Amino acid sequence: MRFQLSDDQLALRTGVRELLARRFDREALRAAVGRPGLDRALWRELGAAGFFALRLPEAEGGVGLGLPEAVLVFEEVGRVLLPGPLIATHLAAGTVPGAAEGETVVAAADGGGLLEWRDAADVVLGEGSGRPPGPGEAEGPSGVGEAGRSSGVGEAGRSSGVGEAEGLSGVGEAEGQDGPGEAEGPPGPGEAEGSGPRPGEAVALRSVDPLTPLHQVRARGAPDPVAVLLTAAEQLGTATRACELAVEHARTREQFGRPIGSFQAVQHLCADLLARVETARAALYAAAVTADPADIAAARLLADEAAVRGARDCLQVHGGMGFTWEADVHLLLKRAWVRARRAGGGADAEELLARELLSGAGR
Repeated sequence: MRFQLSDDQLALRTGVRELLARRFDREALRAAVGRPGLDRALWRELGAAGFFALRLPEAEGGVGLGLPEAVLVFEEVGRVLLPGPLIATHLAAGTVPGAAEGETVVAAADGGGLLEWRDAADVVLGEGSGRPPGPGEAEGPSGVGEAGRSSGVGEAGRSSGVGEAEGLSGVGEAEGQDGPGEAEGPPGPGEAEGSGPRPGEAVALRSVDPLTPLHQVRARGAPDPVAVLLTAAEQLGTATRACELAVEHARTREQFGRPIGSFQAVQHLCADLLARVETARAALYAAAVTADPADIAAARLLADEAAVRGARDCLQVHGGMGFTWEADVHLLLKRAWVRARRAGGGADAEELLARELLSGAGR
């Protein structure tokens, strides 16, 4: 089996990279951090480019491509840290009117209790979609509803125990608490016994990532394997960017009269970065071809490690500068943290792989 990209796939990746370089460069990223919100014009431009309708059949107005091409596209958006519920809207194309064209922004609970971009979405799927109807509004259908912006959903201080556990601090805390969280590794929301939103309720969290607003909802079971695969693709893109930034800094930053990349300790960090990126890439591309649940689980674990450890190692290469707000490294790490907790974190992937190994040993 060949895993080399075809000419069409290379052209697709190049086209998406050029589009993002034109519409969401570093200046746009820093502007988005300063003024968080969804760029509807960019969202529609992505829709016009076929981003959301990529896997939709041509007979239904889509591009008619498959998972390997989707992985390439989401790797690029992960590389530039493009914000927004991209995966949820992509998966809703062909089901939710306007999603394929980028006219409708769709948010969806990830199965593990996190809901991203709820208040900015036009449609919210699954848990967390319900809200008390406002004046003159009809109550929406269960499971699919408009994003709640009224009081009663995710209000500050209305946590019902959610966010009171220390485990929330790594990804998000219930609104009204101090600080965005200082935990080094983010345990998932909802791990405290006896706490959690009621069915249909969404509790606002203060996200560690300034470009990923979060709500906590009730976990609803197994996540969509395609969503897990595309999350892994985003993580790979972020890991790739961390590797690029580390190598660039190692080449240009000088200490003791020579580039710091000439020092063996820094070389080892950069080599480890690249090794994790390429290992994750091989697993991810293979999983996109096979679509096997075990392959997707393995790709997810490797991509999470490449993104989180890669961002940390990139920070170490940058030294004290890496800890500053002006550097982009912290944005890579924070987004990688949040993605690593999607769909309940990597525990489900580890369990799935363990079952596969045990069943294989019994044959």
